[in-house]
Amino acid sequence: MWDMDAARAALPVVLSGFGVTLLATVLGFAVAVVAGLGVALVQRSGPRWIALPVGALASFVRSTPVMVQLFAAWVLVPGLDPLTLGVLVLGLHYATYLSEVYRAGIDAVPKGQWEACTALSLPRRRVWRAVVLPQAVRKVLPALGNYAVSMFKETPFLSVITVNEMVHEASTFGSTHFAYLESFTLAAAVFLLASWPTSVLVRRLEARLAH
Repeated sequence: MWDMDAARAALPVVLSGFGVTLLATVLGFAVAVVAGLGVALVQRSGPRWIALPVGALASFVRSTPVMVQLFAAWVLVPGLDPLTLGVLVLGLHYATYLSEVYRAGIDAVPKGQWEACTALSLPRRRVWRAVVLPQAVRKVLPALGNYAVSMFKETPFLSVITVNEMVHEASTFGSTHFAYLESFTLAAAVFLLASWPTSVLVRRLEARLAH
């Protein structure tokens, strides 16, 4: 039975946890965007002795659950702030996926663009910065948006390392007030209200870039 008083009491708690969830998502995705691009560039044009181990490590991270990685990092790096640790683990986990997205975008740049840069004798760094990456990133923006939404929905795993994100706060409130229905329903509603508009924007961006 829905208890309106319990729901009103739970809402500020859930919204407080949402602030932590949103912060973890934004910071974690920033780490993923930068680290993912670095991994992609190393695998695409780095020395073989660096590219091979980086690729193997990225494959290993993609093949293991993020919850296991969070718990392992919590045990191996006990002195680090839980939120900071969670942001780094989430960011590096998703960086391995974004690296593949970037590589697909780089491979989609027309061969003629590379040949034109070679014919003009442009410096390699300028080729990447001014020609290749702007085109590649534009092609993969919808995929990046989808992964941002996925990361947002996986932030509840941070509760494994005691981060007080939204679902953790909802669970704590539910256990102390015997109001799981109200607290988890509100948390689900906030997830929906936050992720659905972003998903719609990503689909529209994808449709626009397809033309």
